[in-house]
Amino acid sequence: MHQEPIRTAGKPLASAAKALIMLHGRGGSAADILSLAPHLHVQDYALLAPQATQNTWYPNSFLAPPSQNEPWLTDALAAVGRAVAAAESAGIAKENIYFLGFSQGACLTLEYVARHAGRYGGVVAFTGGVIGDRVYLDHYTGDFLGTPIFLGTSDPDPHVPVERVHASTALLTSLGAAVTEQIYPRMGHTISQEEIDVANTIIFV
Repeated sequence: MHQEPIRTAGKPLASAAKALIMLHGRGGSAADILSLAPHLHVQDYALLAPQATQNTWYPNSFLAPPSQNEPWLTDALAAVGRAVAAAESAGIAKENIYFLGFSQGACLTLEYVARHAGRYGGVVAFTGGVIGDRVYLDHYTGDFLGTPIFLGTSDPDPHVPVERVHASTALLTSLGAAVTEQIYPRMGHTISQEEIDVANTIIFV
């Protein structure tokens, strides 16, 4: 499938010690998710925001059987992998690579890191869970070695059932992550200042 370019901002990769990979939601764009950066403590980070083809990472709900979101899901995971490779080829170590996503981008973020568990700098998922009609434990390998991960979501949320957030927290914890899960009553499908504050406190420190 067609590969969209990675949009960059922040510090140039060549001189940055840390990189943040930012994944937009369905209908959003790389520019949208990059606009969140001024609210985060990432002034010294290189920012990499892949752009989904036609602004969606995969066509169906993240709760559909994975086969129903192919080949888009595989391509979306590969797009994240290209951003990771760009950071690593610039000399940024895996433990200094961070991830952040919102909604569909949060689901893709969690799916990618759970499939490639290792010691990252940190992971932020604003309203998301791992992808599939159930949690496919055989898809996930590796050890996060204490990587801090923040999952924040509304209860209820129109797209992401809180049960899948809980299940994702359990999965990530079983893979060795230090997970902070926050459920916000009736927050709506958005990113709140409270969530940003938590991310700045436990991830971008």
